Amino acid sequence: MDFEHPTKVTQLQAQVQRFMDDLVLPAHPMWQRYVGAGVYPMDVVEPLKQQARALGLWNLFLPGLRSDEPGTRLTNLEYAPLAEIMGRVPWASEVFNCNAPDTGNIELLHRFADPEQSVRWLTPLLAGDIRSCFAMSEPDVASSDPTNIATEIRRQDDHYVLNGRKWFITGAAHPSCRLVVVMGCHHGRGGDAPHGRHSLLLVPMDSPGLSIERNVPVMQQQSIDGHCELLFRDVRVPLSSRLGAEGEGFALAQARLGPGRVHHCMRSIGQCELALDLMSARALERRAFGRALSDFANVQDWIAHSRVEIDQARLLVLRAAWRMDTYGNQAARIDVAAIKLVAAQLQTRVLERAMQIFGAMGLTPDTPLAQFWSWGRAMRFLDGPDEVHLRTIARAELSRAKANPGATSAYLQRWMPPRPDDRIV
Repeated sequence: MDFEHPTKVTQLQAQVQRFMDDLVLPAHPMWQRYVGAGVYPMDVVEPLKQQARALGLWNLFLPGLRSDEPGTRLTNLEYAPLAEIMGRVPWASEVFNCNAPDTGNIELLHRFADPEQSVRWLTPLLAGDIRSCFAMSEPDVASSDPTNIATEIRRQDDHYVLNGRKWFITGAAHPSCRLVVVMGCHHGRGGDAPHGRHSLLLVPMDSPGLSIERNVPVMQQQSIDGHCELLFRDVRVPLSSRLGAEGEGFALAQARLGPGRVHHCMRSIGQCELALDLMSARALERRAFGRALSDFANVQDWIAHSRVEIDQARLLVLRAAWRMDTYGNQAARIDVAAIKLVAAQLQTRVLERAMQIFGAMGLTPDTPLAQFWSWGRAMRFLDGPDEVHLRTIARAELSRAKANPGATSAYLQRWMPPRPDDRIV
């Protein structure tokens, strides 16, 4: 097995790292000043976007990118290490037009939009001229089971009428957000299978009846581009706003999750790497009881465990990306569940250790550690809670065992202790 990235990827890694070091990180204090004033830092982001696009560091996440579309086409495996570099500064992905949830929505539109939908929504998203959001989770049902979704899609002549409430809708408060992709349920289709009653609608954010009720803080942290609660009151959109066929919404929503989870996980690994760098430097410079913190065995254990666990998670994510590129997203379904589970739990573990080494400072905004820990904890819900992914993985293992009855019997028979009357021949 070859664990080296090809030359093209190593060159892109160096280029993205230079861009981050020379342009993004120096802009972070200004970003924070805008956010502290409650203003989205468009003046910070837009010039960086133009520079990134001019350098070809644009739409790097989309394997299906066509030659007539802006950006650099990479496979999931090629893009993964770049996402890790971007993840060290949480807002950096937008600079390269590689930010969630736009990446998932772009992939959806790229695969399923008709020509009119592509012109209206996909083209400006690929250009970075607008932002979008994806509305699935609801406050009144367990959204980890999407068949519970209660938002109603009702057909009236040549329109759909949408009623319902969504929440934790990332990006809805961004000043450039123009589109919300909404998953709703055709409640009148009672005879359909549970997964055949949903559709995705492309709803303009300025539609009458659509309102942002609040921007919900996550772990007491307010996201400037929003994790919002949206209310749909008799929102009317033409039938042409439906993405794909009626009743295919569940399948389409699942199609956008695989690559997006690779992106999330690699960004998470980038944040864990930064946390490990910070805790190692802190352990060397900080002294307690007459010794450097790095001299204490438990601190060395934390650092060593973090190094090994980060490397394990990275290899697992890269394998999932390779499997998607080689065999398709569906074939990598179990791998994707595994990386989402592993990366979220990894982030909380590594950040816990880093915060402990930093002491009280690790709880403050003076380091990125508290923000990274909060995001790691949120990731254990985002894109499905840990329990759903555990269930997916366990079912796959049990199905494999059912398909091979008696496969382990030979091992059990040969491990049984000999009876007293057994003789050695």
